[in-house]
Amino acid sequence: MYPCRRTREFQGSRRDWLKQAACGFGSAALGAMLAREHLVAQDETGQAHRIVRHHEAKVDHVIFLYMDGGPSQVDTFDPKPRLTQDNGKPFAMEMEPTQFNNNGSTLGSPWEFRQYGESGLPISDLFPHVARHADKLAVIRSMVANFSEHTNANYFLHTGLGIQGRPSMGAWVGYGLGSDCDDLPSYVVLNGGLIPPGGLDCFNSGFLPATYQGSIFTAARTPVANVSPLERTAQLQRNKLDLIAGLDQGLVEQAGTHDALDSAISNYELAFRMQAAVPEVTDLTDETEATQEMYGLNHEFGPARTYGRQCLLARRLIERGVRFLELTCPPVGGDRWDQHGNLRDGHTKNALATDQAIGALIEDLDQRGLLERTLLIWGGEFGRTPFAQGSDGRDHNPFGFSMWMAGGGVRGGTIHGATDEFGYKAIENKVEIHDLHATMLHLLGIDHERLTFRFGGRDMRLTDVHGNVVHEVLT
Repeated sequence: MYPCRRTREFQGSRRDWLKQAACGFGSAALGAMLAREHLVAQDETGQAHRIVRHHEAKVDHVIFLYMDGGPSQVDTFDPKPRLTQDNGKPFAMEMEPTQFNNNGSTLGSPWEFRQYGESGLPISDLFPHVARHADKLAVIRSMVANFSEHTNANYFLHTGLGIQGRPSMGAWVGYGLGSDCDDLPSYVVLNGGLIPPGGLDCFNSGFLPATYQGSIFTAARTPVANVSPLERTAQLQRNKLDLIAGLDQGLVEQAGTHDALDSAISNYELAFRMQAAVPEVTDLTDETEATQEMYGLNHEFGPARTYGRQCLLARRLIERGVRFLELTCPPVGGDRWDQHGNLRDGHTKNALATDQAIGALIEDLDQRGLLERTLLIWGGEFGRTPFAQGSDGRDHNPFGFSMWMAGGGVRGGTIHGATDEFGYKAIENKVEIHDLHATMLHLLGIDHERLTFRFGGRDMRLTDVHGNVVHEVLT
């Protein structure tokens, strides 16, 4: 802990200063404990403010399984017999402008759909492992997005606005609820090898304090760069941090509170604690062989091993209190879920890379009693067209696509909304990205209209002036 801003005016001895500062040390310790107990967070000045959940929370953690590129809804969770019937025929609906305008005929799905669980939820053969948990899934078939280009659509999905510079949903969650652990960030991005179009700004804190931005972990054996101590002993490292913090604090005393300085001090301290926590949490050798096998850590397909490690690490981070996790996809030797051509090969490889690990994550969380306090969200920034691009691909489609949710407070085995008979446009119970964000915050105990931050002369929020909670998919 560092001297308060009035230290420069104090003229007594060091012993006298310590006596008078004792209450300050106690308050700092109390603040840390209260933050851990969800009672205080940090506001825009870096000062503690009380967290008041607006209603009872159903979950404490979120895992966003981001499917980069836009999986095809009609090949995954929204079967359309009309496509099979009209395969190869001219498309019977008016086509909206597409990204590349190389539009072909109606394209039926190469995969069969089967009904799973007591609910009879239809799921494509692409996902045999996820399908075993059909009764835990709430599939939203009527998602719509505002953009059909990857970068803007990714900003919109992650931040609620289609341009860069706004806080990510993970940053908003951390700002609203604080951290559930002392030695790890509240918002972690597990990078499987593909940073989405839009770059790291998809995970940024925007105008929120910088301490809330996403911390990038990789699936490598050393998941956090430069986390290993540089000094021979912890005390030497502590001394160096104390010196840096003292210099920063001196500048704060001269220039006043500044987000960059306050966040730097906070992040140095967190990084110091992470030096002990990260090697332990990312060492998967203490997991049983059965668990490692379940997640696919021995899978013959390399990307499946990578994603399996991500999902297992996600469970371990949730156990230790990380508030918001996002998993990005691994490279599969082709493109992300963005099959403008060679649909069968591309979607098969992407599903092979992710399906087993996601199924294992759901099962593992459930067995450990963690699923009831965790929300899982699966999906991409938009869907795909029901007609071909060229002869064997699908273009971008923001007019109607599928996402699913599972976990605490979610009504499993349900379908919400519908697209037309071709799977092209949402025609029933449209769900916008703002609605998805509002529903996520609602499950965390937050009223999305009341989680605000004063910036640019008005109270800003993740959902801007939009958003409705999708109560139909909730218990």
